[in-house]
Amino acid sequence: MATPTTLPTLAFVLRNYKNFNSRALRDALLAYRRHLDAGGKMFWAMAGAMSSAQLGITLAPAIRAGLLHGLSVTGANLEESLFRLVAHHSYRDFPDYRYFTKEDDERIRQQELRRVTDTSIPEDQAFRVVEHHIVPMWKRASERGERRLWHEYFYELVLSLPPSLHDGKPEECWLLAAARANLPLVVPGFEDSTFGNIFASYVKTGECEAAIVKSGIEYMVAFYDQYQELSAAGSGVGFFQIGGGIAGDFPICVVPSLKHDLKQHVRPWGYFCQISDSTTSYGSYSGATPNEKITWDKLTKDTPMFVIESDATIVVPIILQALLESQADPAGAAALIADAGL
Repeated sequence: MATPTTLPTLAFVLRNYKNFNSRALRDALLAYRRHLDAGGKMFWAMAGAMSSAQLGITLAPAIRAGLLHGLSVTGANLEESLFRLVAHHSYRDFPDYRYFTKEDDERIRQQELRRVTDTSIPEDQAFRVVEHHIVPMWKRASERGERRLWHEYFYELVLSLPPSLHDGKPEECWLLAAARANLPLVVPGFEDSTFGNIFASYVKTGECEAAIVKSGIEYMVAFYDQYQELSAAGSGVGFFQIGGGIAGDFPICVVPSLKHDLKQHVRPWGYFCQISDSTTSYGSYSGATPNEKITWDKLTKDTPMFVIESDATIVVPIILQALLESQADPAGAAALIADAGL
């Protein structure tokens, strides 16, 4: 018989998370588990600076455990997972960032540190190390006339890096876990990232051809088939969204596009959860309520929907850890949930 000590995170959630955002977290977690138990898949959308916030500590094990089956990420999250792998110990944290002056940030700039809230990315140890390895890949592709999706270059790079270049823990690098699993990845708007800018500079100087990177349209074309495959079995594919913006809106649109533009039969998203601290506002995708998505044929009135208005750096590790515990001891998890009357 399982006890709370063998499933500590799940037990904590069931005991303490009763109302408001904590209840939304609990209900979203349990529905996620039910969706997977029914043979469904889960597709994630990740905005914000989650990689710099070290979400890989729980996300990488979740990928290895098969708790998610595809990802849409910003170009920044893609590259920042790699940065953490090659330069982790050169990062500096700034817990007092709220009290910084402009002069404080100027001193940080002079140290070639790029601040992301309370942490920073070291330019020489991160950007330039990755540039040293990825630019030759771009140049070879240009010479050969090869074309790939943006993340495929990063998949090849992270898989080819020798362990001697692993400054961070490889088991905490979600990009490495995704590459090893050959997880379907969508990177909409990848041009809006540090390496999008670096690539543009090499195109400008004529050292690389812009055409070696497939377009965002080609990402959607590839995702049409990936979605149909992911949604084919069990309870279909769910959508788990961190933040808003293009990382979320681009992939969720695959359902109405398949239905209305390609006239194909398509199963709707089988689950929806958004974690966001954005307030509901006028015209903001980040702040749009799930019900609005029904009108766009992205969700249906029967889709289990959850909104957790909180900080994803707090919420997501709790959800993932509880899911990992549940997967390791499904009978114990079921008993705890039943004891909680859920």
